Amino acid sequence: MEKKAASELVLITGGARGLGLAIVQELLSVGYRVATCSRRSTEAIQNLQQQYPNHFNFAALDITDSSAAADWVHQINQSSGPLYGVIHNAAIAQDGLLATLPEVEIDRMLDVDLRAVLKLNRLAIRNLLKTNRGGRIISISSIIAHRGYTGLAVYAAAKAGLEGMTRSLARELGPRGITVNCIAPGYMLSEMSAGLDDKQLQQIVRRTPLGRLATFADVVPAVKFLLSPDAAFITGQSLVIDGGITV
Repeated sequence: MEKKAASELVLITGGARGLGLAIVQELLSVGYRVATCSRRSTEAIQNLQQQYPNHFNFAALDITDSSAAADWVHQINQSSGPLYGVIHNAAIAQDGLLATLPEVEIDRMLDVDLRAVLKLNRLAIRNLLKTNRGGRIISISSIIAHRGYTGLAVYAAAKAGLEGMTRSLARELGPRGITVNCIAPGYMLSEMSAGLDDKQLQQIVRRTPLGRLATFADVVPAVKFLLSPDAAFITGQSLVIDGGITV
């Protein structure tokens, strides 16, 4: 696997912090070439640019800006060669009852968590089809798409949309050797769960058979696996990594 990974280019959205950054760091460490984007750079991104000057490409952009996203994919293709994998990680969550949630927040979540993914996939798939050598598309979903949670109706709708998209694209792209899958983590200690207080987090832990929250280290190996040749016959699936809370 490692020899193959060294020649492959993977695009990741939202790679400047959190789970996205952990995925970027791991893929670079095993030899993938990585292109990622986020609204702004961070110290961690600057360190990676210095450490992997020939294998790492970062762009500061808003993925809901269709024109900027198209320019970014074109630039990557021109400077770094054809894509092998795409990982949709960028997402936002706004907790709030639907009846009182401002419409602007509804639109913002749907724009980032679903519409931008569909549009970026459209661009990336064209790139993958031109190479005619297969590829990987992975979306970071959530257990929120599988279970109902108060105050997360819009986020759940967006993530469920990703999973429906995954199943349809698996059928569309399977004949061309492109696999399409989701990973659905449970609650993690990250910016996405920052709005939960200690009581809420402990309640989640108590309901989890394995007795803890998910970590980035629980999720990153699954991403590597789905990118690898070992996962060549897996497509249209949602891999749940939640310590058993949805059992």
